[in-house]
Amino acid sequence: MDDYPDIAELALVGDCHSAALVGLDGGVEWCCFRRFDAPPVFAPLLDRRRGGRCLVTTVGEHTTTRAYEPDTNVLRTTFEAPDGVLEVVDAFVVDDTRASGSTGEVEPHMQLVRWARCVEGRVELEVDVQPRFEYGLTRPRIDLVDDGLVTVTGGPDALVVTSDLPLESADATGCVARERLTTGDVRFLSIEYQRPHQLEVRPRSRDEIEQRLDGTRRFWRRWSSRIGYDGPHRDAVVRSALVLKALTNAPTGAIVAAPTTSLPEAPSGGRSWDYRYTWLRDTALILDALFALGLVDEGEAFAAWLQRTTAGRAHDLQPLYGVGGERLLHEWELDGLAGYRSAPVRIGNAASQQFQLDVHGELVDAVWRLHRHGGQVDRGLWAFVKEVADVITERWDQPDQGIWEVRGRPRHFVSSKVFAWIGLARAASMATDLEPDLDTTEWEDAAAAVRNDVAERGVDPDSGALTRSYDDDAADAANLVAVLEGFPDEDGSILPATVDRVLEELSAAEGLVHRYRVDDGIDHDEGAFVICSFWLVSALAAVGEVERAHERFTAILDHANDVGLLSEEVDPDDGALLGNFPQAFSHAGLVQAALDLAAADGRGAA
Repeated sequence: MDDYPDIAELALVGDCHSAALVGLDGGVEWCCFRRFDAPPVFAPLLDRRRGGRCLVTTVGEHTTTRAYEPDTNVLRTTFEAPDGVLEVVDAFVVDDTRASGSTGEVEPHMQLVRWARCVEGRVELEVDVQPRFEYGLTRPRIDLVDDGLVTVTGGPDALVVTSDLPLESADATGCVARERLTTGDVRFLSIEYQRPHQLEVRPRSRDEIEQRLDGTRRFWRRWSSRIGYDGPHRDAVVRSALVLKALTNAPTGAIVAAPTTSLPEAPSGGRSWDYRYTWLRDTALILDALFALGLVDEGEAFAAWLQRTTAGRAHDLQPLYGVGGERLLHEWELDGLAGYRSAPVRIGNAASQQFQLDVHGELVDAVWRLHRHGGQVDRGLWAFVKEVADVITERWDQPDQGIWEVRGRPRHFVSSKVFAWIGLARAASMATDLEPDLDTTEWEDAAAAVRNDVAERGVDPDSGALTRSYDDDAADAANLVAVLEGFPDEDGSILPATVDRVLEELSAAEGLVHRYRVDDGIDHDEGAFVICSFWLVSALAAVGEVERAHERFTAILDHANDVGLLSEEVDPDDGALLGNFPQAFSHAGLVQAALDLAAADGRGAA
């Protein structure tokens, strides 16, 4: 078996600009600086030989446990060796003096800190730092400037590595150190990103590093204190909210789907995509969850990003963008990397050029929720929403690639039609508050046409459930959220019938649900989808099967890793996490399902 870690062994640290994934063995498996979609400086997760290395651990046999410090994204890993115990604290540090906790006001140091302390007995600390730039394809220059001070340069990137350990050269590939520690001894490793033409080479003191760690803790705890929820599974909800915040790009307000690329969605590989971008659909559903927790600032920041990115032109909408609003996300394969247990490694995402009708409705729905929760919908944003509603009116009867971004021919996906209806209905609803004199007849007529079209062509005559598309009567879990969002169900039969069909045809082991079970034109089977599993929880609660919903929710939570993180999919055969990690969509689904359970229990948010 290869020596790649299971995805469940990874834990996220980030600074709302970039992210790192730390393994159970104390190795950094993935790390970018500046932006989530920047080339990594450590990427052994995609190639054990060429991806570099950043290891802080204890030498010899040991057992490992870890946890996030309460209400933070600061990770604490404990290594228990026969003669002692070592604690390692990992964090992307932020400037607490300039970071208020609001989106857009998170000031990073562009610095990954690894703080090691012997808490008992004696341990031998091992450090091994071997950066590799540009997805591991560039071996940088390593210079030992002074004892405990190293510069790493190559192309447009540079790192300053500082430590109070005696760093030594490792055959010009990096730097290493070993030192025996006894109870109370502390050592640190700081990896700071800079531009090579602006390189500032100076050591960091232990006091300075400790102050930055403390400030980072204060920042996360201040932000977490804003979470207005005191219902069931609060710990899981808070952890999910912290994940969503960590995946938010502070300067722009964009939220990435995941911090990684090319972690396959199937054990056999093949289905591997780059998720380090902002999907409008994902963000709309993520914001639903954040609004419900009282976190409105994030919605206003995203709304501002949306207007800047699209230039207010709804006709030019694409499903996803770079965190800075980039539209050109050409998909290509890196032949030089082995990939996580299988090739290919992909950069960019071709889905950016698809037409996905549902995105338009979900965007309007997100703004509607922002409005309902007291966020600002100014004239520019409202003008944009009106244009989006007009586009839905013009294009609702066209086939699209749908919520699952199929790479085959466009179809009339039922969930896309339902979200088109939702967008039109939400726009008309907002008009009553924002522009009462506006004539919304065209939107209302189009909404009625969509409703009638779905009733005629998108409902299975035998079961009464919504179908996948007009020419495919298979079940599709996306129809659960579509109906939950408020699609008209005059006699109350569509949602229960759709729930029954999903349970019958798409259920997997231990509370899991597949998104569909049909050929989608891509080789390799896939795992069960985590967010679909949470949608079923919400749907069961909505139809009154609350106890069953609780049982399934708990079963899904059991698939999270030891620090509460979820990937996009789960292998129903062995429970292995699959796909890019951690997945924002999955954590948004967790939050929404918990809120729906709380409402069904009669408790609700605090």
